[in-house]
Amino acid sequence: MKISIVLVLLFLSASAFGKTLRIGSSQEPDTLHPFLSKMIVGDYIYRSVGRTLNVLTVDGKWEPQLAKYTPSIENGKARFVGKGKNKKIVADWEIKEKAKWGDGKPVTGHDVVFSLEVATHPNVPHSQMDDYRNIEKIVVDKKNPKKFSIHYKNASWSYNRMGLFYVLPKHIEGPVFEKHKGTMEGYAKNTNFIKNPTNPGLFSGPYRITDVKLREFVKVERNPHFYGPKAKIDTIIFKTITNTASLEANLRSKTIDMIGFVGITFDQAIAFQKKVKAEKLPYNVNFKPSLTYEHLDLNIAKVDAFKDVRVRQALAFAINRNSLVKALFSNKQPVAYHPFSPISPWYTGNEKLIHTLKHSRKKANQLLDEAGWKMGKDGYRYKGGKKLSFELATTAGNKTRETVQVFLQDQLKKVGVEVKIQNQQARVFFGDSLPKLKVEGMGMFAFTFMPEQSIADFYHSNGIPTKKNGFAGNNWSSWSDKKADTVINKIEKEFDMKRRIKLAHEFIGIYSREVPEIPLYYRAEISVTPKGMKKYTLSGHRFSGTSAVEYWDL
Repeated sequence: MKISIVLVLLFLSASAFGKTLRIGSSQEPDTLHPFLSKMIVGDYIYRSVGRTLNVLTVDGKWEPQLAKYTPSIENGKARFVGKGKNKKIVADWEIKEKAKWGDGKPVTGHDVVFSLEVATHPNVPHSQMDDYRNIEKIVVDKKNPKKFSIHYKNASWSYNRMGLFYVLPKHIEGPVFEKHKGTMEGYAKNTNFIKNPTNPGLFSGPYRITDVKLREFVKVERNPHFYGPKAKIDTIIFKTITNTASLEANLRSKTIDMIGFVGITFDQAIAFQKKVKAEKLPYNVNFKPSLTYEHLDLNIAKVDAFKDVRVRQALAFAINRNSLVKALFSNKQPVAYHPFSPISPWYTGNEKLIHTLKHSRKKANQLLDEAGWKMGKDGYRYKGGKKLSFELATTAGNKTRETVQVFLQDQLKKVGVEVKIQNQQARVFFGDSLPKLKVEGMGMFAFTFMPEQSIADFYHSNGIPTKKNGFAGNNWSSWSDKKADTVINKIEKEFDMKRRIKLAHEFIGIYSREVPEIPLYYRAEISVTPKGMKKYTLSGHRFSGTSAVEYWDL
């Protein structure tokens, strides 16, 4: 009898899931605007309601979304123009005939032109410029507004990878932009994505946002105007639960049905997986190696001590990263020595190419002595009467990061460096403190890349956010290195993949010697899903599984 009741309850629960799926997340997005958001959780939500021209699938293949096809030299939809230094590319794109905004208006090339104008305006704090920076102009076909040609400034191998070129609805956002573009961050503060996020005309994906409650949830419902297959789940609610330790409790109490990849930490996932097996809980704990790396961003612009490369190297030598990953992750998340993870084609573990700066307290002390930071009687270092002290900030409520902070604080104290822990809510940390260079020391967080991706926005001097450029760019360390800039420029223009990899390794050599960041470890992507969930897959790269959310089924 008891077994029958359990089966009925499970059946009823599965039926409810078919209507609504509640996804728990440990972070709240800083904004719902696709290219103003500086957080991966913002992109995670957006890709359920918005589509780009094309996208990298979970299988690692570039696939058209809003576009009918991906243009290339090989299929004749793209062509070289000019020669030598003036060599450029022109690519012909076409939006799918049935592609519409959530209010039924067609998506056209004019929306694409408008998006470029907004993204490149100096008063708009764009978080990542790579997919816009190389575009010279966009010309819409006079006879068919669904067709347009993109004229690229340079012949770059990444010209047709437009997964980070977010298309905005001109008929909705145009009036707002025109009204506020003259003021720094005026558009960012008044966009409909903030002022009226439930306007259906903002969305081109399988869902539309229908309700938002700050710090609590974002609700999306099926978009009747979506050009693709009808989404199998009626409603998805992205719930914010900032304390990672509370996510499991919310799952067990049925407050949420699954935990998205911005959720529980690795150690929590391992522990919960054991409980699932022992208690026969109706969940799957999913793991996938990813292109995400956890690191410490050093604010070179704000902290004078960080301007000395010897100090930056000393900090890296002082941290025993092998002990860190062994203690916290049982060596299942490997130590990182540079931004490109072992599943990236740009990865190398060749120590002839990398300055690994493996743990050595002796070398750390030696470098700090050479840099003029002398040990005081209180066990801390001083120079010119100033203590070597700075803050270490990260996202509040993340159990693993808070544990790592204490570990780092102890490691650096042993070489005379004072670390003051200063944590913030994720939306403040990513939306304001990091891009506006307010962290008075080191920021601990993760970057997630594609298998091959332009790194200019992260490590080129042009990617440094300033008040003048509206705090655009992701070079939050403010690292400026002429040799690195030169190599990055070469990578951008190199079409041969083998030579591109060689250049990437050259960049790694510069990066690992100059230490603009301190890589910690490469992360696995993790989620918890209800048993029986179909067509759900972790991507392991920059574009989350919500890029194919319309196929999810329960």
